[in-house]
Amino acid sequence: MYEGIFISTNGHGISRAARNGQGSWSVTQALESEDVRCLAADPSQPGVVYAGTQGNGVLRSDDGGSSWRPAGLAGTIVKSVAVSQSEPGTVYAGSKSTPRIFVSRDGGGAWSELEGFRRVKGRRLWLSPAEPPFTGYVQSIGLSPTDPKVIVAGIEAGAVVRSSDGGVTWSGHRKGALRDCHTMLFHHHDGRWIYEAGGGGAAVSQDGGERWQRPKAGLDRRYGWACAADPGRPEVWYVSASALAAFPKMVPAAHVDGAANAAIYRSSGGAAWERLGGGLPQPLAYMAYALVTVPGAPGHLYAGLSNGDVWHSADYGDSWRQIPFNLGGIHRVLVRL
Repeated sequence: MYEGIFISTNGHGISRAARNGQGSWSVTQALESEDVRCLAADPSQPGVVYAGTQGNGVLRSDDGGSSWRPAGLAGTIVKSVAVSQSEPGTVYAGSKSTPRIFVSRDGGGAWSELEGFRRVKGRRLWLSPAEPPFTGYVQSIGLSPTDPKVIVAGIEAGAVVRSSDGGVTWSGHRKGALRDCHTMLFHHHDGRWIYEAGGGGAAVSQDGGERWQRPKAGLDRRYGWACAADPGRPEVWYVSASALAAFPKMVPAAHVDGAANAAIYRSSGGAAWERLGGGLPQPLAYMAYALVTVPGAPGHLYAGLSNGDVWHSADYGDSWRQIPFNLGGIHRVLVRL
């Protein structure tokens, strides 16, 4: 019923694109009064989507993004949200100002804090230059699809840390991972593989986030933002990247609409990164803030650009077509139901 719906954060709520009966697309807006920071679809319940907001906690939709209701953590700035595949109904949320992680075991009905996260070694050094008040925040939460006790959290301009006991205790920064985490996710089905894009490029782990590597060959842009992995082949993964700022106080090109100078890359089986073309603009003037793959659809990849355009490849990124709708902006999350 909800297959093929796209939902994005757009800077002033969300945009939703859905096919109508004639095969064309309709785009609607919702939550215009909310500053929506993140989205996550429930892999176990079609049509259920969670949104994290700037101060109003978590919102939940049960109808594919058409309507929304409060789902807890009111008053909290929620920068990241993730829904467990191995524990249906379990949702995690990461906060800003004081970086914390919360969990709900009942789909957003009740929440509790993972207090062990407050004791992560080195967290006083998490100081993001991206948003006032320049404190650390949990930018991304990765949940193992096979082991509900394995959680990996990425802090923008901070660290990548890991728990193997469901969030009771946490490691310090994992060596080899990118401290400036922008996107991090596990493979859809294989809990050994986890991927990261961030300042410095891209990183990957093949043991559930214990040890990390940073493949650099062929990646000629090092400001990584989005990453995704093929659902059928975990060794095939993708990253979007732009140029780093020339000086620390300059805005990275990725965030300058019309001048992003970005590209999408593919790594296959550990080979050097390949820049993808096949119909994509070269270079991308608008950053690919979102890369999305779908369980059960090997070879398919969607790219959501900051100007609201969405592109699709059905052959691992070799060729692309633009989907005929515009979401008005993708800042900086896109989900496909």
